[in-house]
Amino acid sequence: MLDLDSIDSSVRVGFDLDLTLADTRAGICAVYDALSAETGVPIDSTLVATRIGPPLEVELGYWFPPDAIAEMADRYRAIYPEIAVPATLLMPGAAAAIEAVLAGGGRTIVVSGKNQRDTERTVRFLGLAVDEVVGGVFGAEKGVALRRFGAGAYVGDHTGDVDAARAAAAVAVGVATGPFDSDALTAYGADVVLDDLLSFPGWLEGFRPPG
Repeated sequence: MLDLDSIDSSVRVGFDLDLTLADTRAGICAVYDALSAETGVPIDSTLVATRIGPPLEVELGYWFPPDAIAEMADRYRAIYPEIAVPATLLMPGAAAAIEAVLAGGGRTIVVSGKNQRDTERTVRFLGLAVDEVVGGVFGAEKGVALRRFGAGAYVGDHTGDVDAARAAAAVAVGVATGPFDSDALTAYGADVVLDDLLSFPGWLEGFRPPG
């Protein structure tokens, strides 16, 4: 059981969304399958699912010529809410991780590379009771929102999330639930690596914000 007395009430924790809090793989694959069917461009959505995290335009660049990327990004975002959001699931331990921070009087923010509207839609669909949602930023760019929020830790599955934590002078908590395993996250410089968010409440009990 979580020891509420052991959690600093000033704790503010940031979380990544895709493959950290939200299992978006099936939905994202379905959107790329739809784009492939519409355009006739063969897209291996199974491969796409192995590199979720960077901005949408990066992935689209593997499949479409540069002059088509903006149009394809618009089309992707147009069909994403109807196709992908309903197919999204909570990652194991996600709800409990958010609740653990809030139960101790802390606050949470989701900072994601997904665009703002779909980040908000996904958080709302999953029923995650977070204090703030920021979308459309990746890697070190996430640090701006995290610093403003006062996040003492940032939790994510991608090496870009380690960059985000570094940019915010926050503790980088890696979760090996995305494209990088524990060894890769550790080698990249994550301060803490968890197998998944099921371990997060236990880790939180001993956490104190830096500074």
